[in-house]
Amino acid sequence: MTSARGPMRWWRDPWRKPRILLAITVFYLLWSLLPVIVAVVFSFNNGRSRTSWQGFSMRWYWGDPVRSVWHDASLHTAVVQTIKLGVLTTVIVIPLGVLLAIGLDRWRGPLPGTANAMMLLSFVIPETLLAVALLFLITIIAVPFYLGTTAQVIGLVTFQLSYPAVLVRARLATIGRHYEEAAQDLGASPVRALSRVILPMLTPAIFASTVLVFADVIDDFVIVRYLSGDSSTEPASVKIYNTARAAPTPALNALATILLVTALLVVVAGYGIYRMLTRHDTTTENRGVGAFAGEA
Repeated sequence: MTSARGPMRWWRDPWRKPRILLAITVFYLLWSLLPVIVAVVFSFNNGRSRTSWQGFSMRWYWGDPVRSVWHDASLHTAVVQTIKLGVLTTVIVIPLGVLLAIGLDRWRGPLPGTANAMMLLSFVIPETLLAVALLFLITIIAVPFYLGTTAQVIGLVTFQLSYPAVLVRARLATIGRHYEEAAQDLGASPVRALSRVILPMLTPAIFASTVLVFADVIDDFVIVRYLSGDSSTEPASVKIYNTARAAPTPALNALATILLVTALLVVVAGYGIYRMLTRHDTTTENRGVGAFAGEA
């Protein structure tokens, strides 16, 4: 009877250690990370096998004069195309997303609800459906561009635009209108109050959006695969998929590891800079309005 009371007493104790949740979390992390760790480890394999360890080597990164990522023209092109799509999409999406968020925040009238629903469309529509729709649009309807880098960038911009818009709108909701109104009371025009007060306060959200969009784009597969043209416009994700169905070498693991490390570095660096920006957030708010007080 005493042994039966022990587990029941532990189960009913609200201050007990969450051993079950901890076990589930550890199992999930191991289940998720173990395949990734195995793929990364075998990217340093000295032999061609992707299942049998044959010694440590950087052969598949740059050592092999023919099949390594550095020397294989197709893999090298895939990495360059991935970085190109990430940079181009981020440069286009962030300004558009910030302007869209500010516009929706300022919009008054009967249509803001519909506009908000349209902004969140990419969160609701499956990525495959959006990619197929854009493919039909480009191949059937006469448009001034073709499948390839331009089509991929347009598709990625369409899919990614909601992320900075949502993040910036959330930041605008926490800021409120009183800082902008105070700046206008001190003599600033609406445009100047927006550029001198609101935009500096939006910097953390804008930077977080930049990191999120870039990291998501370099890992994207569906849109870039449907809208790619010839082999020169295939990014690393598509190249990995196509090569994995043939006779892959550990160079494929090396290519995937490069993508993984790039995404991790971007996220870690972005998080560090974001913490640095938010640490001085109060100072920025006070300086923004105080600048107009000093000028007045």
